[in-house]
Amino acid sequence: MIKTDVLVIGSGIAGLSFAIKTAEKFQENNILLISKTDLAETNTKYAQGGIATVFNSADSFESHIADTMVAGDNLNNRNVVEIVVKDAPARLQELIDLGTQFDKMDNGEYDLAKEGGHSAHRILHHKDITGAEIERALIQKVKSLKNVTIREDVYVVDLITDHHVGKKITLGGSNTCYGAYVLNAETGQIIRVVSKITMLASGGAGQTYDHTTNPIIATGDGIAMAYRAKALVKDMEFVQFHPTSLYQVDVSPAYLISEAVRGFGAYIRNAKSKRFVFNYDERGELASRDIVSKAIDDELNKSGEKHVYLDCTHLDLENFIDHFPNIYEKCKSIGIDIKKDWIPVVPAAHYTCGGIVVDEYGNSSITNLYACGEASRTGLHGANRLASNSLLEAIVFAHRSTNDLESKLSNIELNEEVPSWNIKGTSDPDELVLITHSRKELQIIMSDYMGIVRSEERMKRALRRLQIHYKETEELYTTTKISPQLCELRNLISIAYIIVNQSSLRKENKGSFYNIDLV
Repeated sequence: MIKTDVLVIGSGIAGLSFAIKTAEKFQENNILLISKTDLAETNTKYAQGGIATVFNSADSFESHIADTMVAGDNLNNRNVVEIVVKDAPARLQELIDLGTQFDKMDNGEYDLAKEGGHSAHRILHHKDITGAEIERALIQKVKSLKNVTIREDVYVVDLITDHHVGKKITLGGSNTCYGAYVLNAETGQIIRVVSKITMLASGGAGQTYDHTTNPIIATGDGIAMAYRAKALVKDMEFVQFHPTSLYQVDVSPAYLISEAVRGFGAYIRNAKSKRFVFNYDERGELASRDIVSKAIDDELNKSGEKHVYLDCTHLDLENFIDHFPNIYEKCKSIGIDIKKDWIPVVPAAHYTCGGIVVDEYGNSSITNLYACGEASRTGLHGANRLASNSLLEAIVFAHRSTNDLESKLSNIELNEEVPSWNIKGTSDPDELVLITHSRKELQIIMSDYMGIVRSEERMKRALRRLQIHYKETEELYTTTKISPQLCELRNLISIAYIIVNQSSLRKENKGSFYNIDLV
């Protein structure tokens, strides 16, 4: 058994920000931060575009709030939107104070970009690797804190809740979290980590789909664990597809061509050279992601083509390379000269708008369990996330969750009576091919039936096929030794089921959810 005051699961911007703030605020308490792979291997690392905030007099809170509500198709919680937008400048300044280097113009002012869905230039960025730069500064800081212990390559199997201590739990009912069961990959032993407070900052679930911009670790682990523990999970039907991922056959994850490239002036064209997005929205390429993704999907269905194009040939090459050096080099490495060639792009699963339901301070429906970042459902995004609001949401709610602990942490007792792990699989998972094949099949099912456009029949077919995978995987889970690969598959099946189930319950097309039978 490992004992800690605060357990943080996940090392992206949400987990790192919460760990840093909690460690500084409660210096007599111990914080354990765990990452299932390398500390820096998170969705945050791959965030290109930037982080949105009102940072000068040419912009306003009211404008940012309105843009967020419009992008979310007004299913957002307006109070949460106002909290996040108005808190943004202070939280951004803290990142800057930690050493995050956002790009500036020659006059010393921040070079604010504009992205789809935004009515003003308000995106702070660092070239086209903003997430990696933020993460660099946060990791440097967290490693300097004496009361933070970092453990990498540690896989969380499940949360420890009342269910494990013999109490009956129901959906949304009374339940308490006491920490988590974690797998020591070297020994194969499952260890109890007992904590007063647990923060799930485990990221999104893009790997539920065959074509995604998310790294292979984005398997929705935190959401699935919370769901099994009967936490409230909502809005999972709203899977945001990024309109412009680089089209490459059999390459996963897909390389992201940032939203900011269109904000910089790039055009989307079909095979006949037409800028077709204006047929769907008067904002054209600068419409929100759900609109642009559906426009591209519709265009591909009508034309039979595999991809559309992002045209940057009319842009100033020197400025483009200055703003997007990694995108330029990536294109160059596969033979695309953006000065004369168009970039082939397709939509890809990108962001989980729903997740674990939390209140305005990050509390889930399970006592002593917080959620932050993409794993959470705060109400900020509604039916579709506005570009560059995700990193912002993470730092605002990490701050609010830390403040919420002030009246709680000292009053919580560690529950050291939690039982040892009791699922005793006896055989090694020699047939790893079964797990990898099932994962691939699952991703294809979700991409084919639960993508940008859905239907009642597609959802029924997806559910029938998921039921087969569920039964097969549960049998493996109870008979073989626990492995990260098996746990990830189990979690992906749970996420897929939630997406299908909550999609079937939605009877109105909103934002990133589109059912052709509801038109």
